[in-house]
Amino acid sequence: MISPVVSQSTPEREGSFISRLERWLRVMPHPDSVVEIDSTHVGVARWEGPRLLNHAVEPLGAGSIVPSPVETNVTRPAVVEDTLRRTLMRAGQLQGPVALLVPDPVVRVFLLPFDSLPRRAEDALPLLRWRLKKSVPFDVEETSVSWSRQKARDGGLEVVAAVARRKIIREYEQILEGLGLSPTVVLSSTLATLPLVGERGSTLLVRMNARTMTTAIVRGSALCLYRSTEMPADASALEPKWMLEEIFPATAFYQDTWSEPIDRVVLAGFPHREDVFRSALEGELKVPARSLEEVALAATLDPRAMVLMEQGLHPFVGWTANAGAHAS
Repeated sequence: MISPVVSQSTPEREGSFISRLERWLRVMPHPDSVVEIDSTHVGVARWEGPRLLNHAVEPLGAGSIVPSPVETNVTRPAVVEDTLRRTLMRAGQLQGPVALLVPDPVVRVFLLPFDSLPRRAEDALPLLRWRLKKSVPFDVEETSVSWSRQKARDGGLEVVAAVARRKIIREYEQILEGLGLSPTVVLSSTLATLPLVGERGSTLLVRMNARTMTTAIVRGSALCLYRSTEMPADASALEPKWMLEEIFPATAFYQDTWSEPIDRVVLAGFPHREDVFRSALEGELKVPARSLEEVALAATLDPRAMVLMEQGLHPFVGWTANAGAHAS
């Protein structure tokens, strides 16, 4: 079974980061069926090429999934499996290969400068693990590591590395395997979402999922920043000041590194309160802020995929419509 966090190493490519990420995703298997296991829900989407055939979402009892890069995540396996079984019955029984999307805290993303890195994966992996040894809160030899090359601000080599503890990935995979599914690729939810952000200028994506806020800054051919943080509350109760306190260091880092402000903000995962957070961001950063749904409307998507967007299932659309559905 293939169970990477993202695709394995690929040659450095030209073009925007989003375009390269899309191609990066395409080197993996791209099953038409996608399963997301999250702390709040289990979701399933079935596609036929770019067409959404069916989807279903079931709420998941609190505490059944506790996302963590280190500790046990699936604390109630029987509850999660039963919830997924009901979801599959509603979406249409799946068989064989599926893509599995996991919560952002499971996967750590690092931007690592290198003078050089071997092209052969078997030669590059030990060097990456050595560099990551002091950065991950677990034994680096117990990890799944995937990476992609990009050009750094100074023109040198930078590596985007995604890392997860294999033991934790297996917790999620075993739920699917118990129902006869084969997770041929595993990806964190925001990494799956990134292809929807767009390719023009520099963009700050702010995505809220349960109490996890993930921020990513993309500029042209570079992923400039990526971090996930647990917030004091979920989007329904979060005060904008907490979001701004998380975002200010990210935008300051970007401005110091690239000597320019960001061009725009894209928001996801703030249902019913998006106007509050949009107003706070525009007032403090002095840049336009839009919802990810507005950005995605400009893309060529199956109109039915917008239903997924409205339900907060952005990773399904990012992974399947923008990458997997177009793979040859």
